[in-house]
Amino acid sequence: MKWFASFLAFAAIQAISAAPAIVKRVSANDVATLGYATLNGGTTGGSGGTTTTVSTLSALTAAVSGSAKKIVIISGTITGNTVVKVGANTSVLGKAGSSLVGVGLRIINVNNVIVRNIKISKVLAEAGDALSVQASHQVWIDHVDLSSDRDHDKDFYDGLLDLTHGVTGITVTNSKLYNHWKASLIGHSDNNGAEDTPITVTMANNYFTNLSSRTPSFRFGHGHIFNNVFDSNNDGINTRDGAQLLVENNVWTGTNKPLYSTDGGFAVATGNDFGGASNTAPTGSFTSAPYSYSKLAASAVRAAVVKSAGQTLSF
Repeated sequence: MKWFASFLAFAAIQAISAAPAIVKRVSANDVATLGYATLNGGTTGGSGGTTTTVSTLSALTAAVSGSAKKIVIISGTITGNTVVKVGANTSVLGKAGSSLVGVGLRIINVNNVIVRNIKISKVLAEAGDALSVQASHQVWIDHVDLSSDRDHDKDFYDGLLDLTHGVTGITVTNSKLYNHWKASLIGHSDNNGAEDTPITVTMANNYFTNLSSRTPSFRFGHGHIFNNVFDSNNDGINTRDGAQLLVENNVWTGTNKPLYSTDGGFAVATGNDFGGASNTAPTGSFTSAPYSYSKLAASAVRAAVVKSAGQTLSF
């Protein structure tokens, strides 16, 4: 009765995916409490600074610039074909129902940034990635909703979430990446090890679905990836170029490569549900994360993650 078991599993996925998201009221002054973003003095963004609400592209661009402590709240839908550079000591938050369409965010050469509850879609490759962090440190990305479509070729859009050029202290939590070709690239290129080896990234409680590749593709550095759900993606986690990953209590369906290596990457994998497939990555040396955290058993991850990932907060 394998067909019946498969049907029940598919039905469970559909039921959870269709369940209404839980909207949780939170504070605009929240700071990072999990993962690498809590180290090195922590990540506070614009907590305690001035608060500005924006509803146009020009207002957004002006409000997030500079290094003064600030909280910027996006209201409504902002459209365009560009990326907006976010300054240091900034929290960029989205009101429930707000969105950026064709407008990406770029965090480059700055420290101490929080991006939460932001929905970004359909950023064209000519503009850049939907959300990009480059050469920056102490960044918390939480409850973001990133997507495009797979109706165009793979180069029509660029990445959904790229973390490159030696970023450290990065935490990505409670986010949804979906309906896209190239999801998340960590580490710039195969020949950029001198800059990218220090990379430190935590990914926890995220939902990756209907993606072709890069879920994520992780070069160099150290990555802690736990309690995530991966559904119906062509590819899995690709550990590359000496990357050391700790992969714990994640859940996969619909791929025959949930965790694998190219170019000499490594992973320590425990407590995962690979959906009947296998981990083929060589065992690495990264066995313990340098911070305190709690994790759900793989059997409890789907119910906890899928319905609450993405833009499900209220400020």
